[in-house]
Amino acid sequence: MENRKNFFHLHLISDSTGETLISAGRAAAAQFNSSVAIEHVYPLIRNKRQLASVLETIDREPGIVLYTVVDRELADMLESCCREMALPTVNVLEPVMAIFQTYLGAPSRRRVGAQHALTAEYFARIEALNFTMDHDDGQLPGDYDEADVVLVGISRTSKTPTSIYLANRGIKTANVPIVCDVPLPESLLNATRPLVVGLIATSDRISQVRGNRELGTTNGFDQRDYTDRASIAEELKYARLLCVRHNWPLIDVTRRSIEETAAAIVALKMKQR
Repeated sequence: MENRKNFFHLHLISDSTGETLISAGRAAAAQFNSSVAIEHVYPLIRNKRQLASVLETIDREPGIVLYTVVDRELADMLESCCREMALPTVNVLEPVMAIFQTYLGAPSRRRVGAQHALTAEYFARIEALNFTMDHDDGQLPGDYDEADVVLVGISRTSKTPTSIYLANRGIKTANVPIVCDVPLPESLLNATRPLVVGLIATSDRISQVRGNRELGTTNGFDQRDYTDRASIAEELKYARLLCVRHNWPLIDVTRRSIEETAAAIVALKMKQR
């Protein structure tokens, strides 16, 4: 029997970039397998005229309304209009801010886009991203001791996306491919500062991902060998032995999202301290 999906409109209104709302909305929507959200994202809504235009769209396509608007007058206007339309409306940050205010005993500044201020943390993230992009897939191997984390693993173990996710958190991350019978750079083996983590997955999973990858017409490339489970099992065995030999922790990414893998790496990094 065919599984039918129910579609609903999800309106995400923010006075900043909307990143917080998008993450919250998608995290909630993912819990409902039978329904699919049609997202409407409205960033940088900071005056009544802009909000009025948004409300017209919501009236035409009613649905759930989530918002992060710190201006009290705009928030009241949004809440009032949605009540008239009998639509559920949630200020995503308000419950969190209330907890902070109660615990800290001080009111919030209610400053729009405060999380995107050009702070030292912001510039650290940019530096981490630049470092990570420069050190993707074994590039610039001479300065691994400047990294916070180095990820090693055979092809298609999510090294690059995990590196970029970590860099977005301000963690300078390099990644190095493990290829059978190809020695790892001496600069990595001699590095003392970074946490080196091996990423692995099941041979079935890697074969599936590799089979979906377009590799062009590389000379001497054998697609069958690249996706063959027995060959992949040998690659994984070699990778495991390398990590055991150098006492590098291993993370199986088979059933982990990028976010879960990154969280596990951050936890290992905290233990390293």
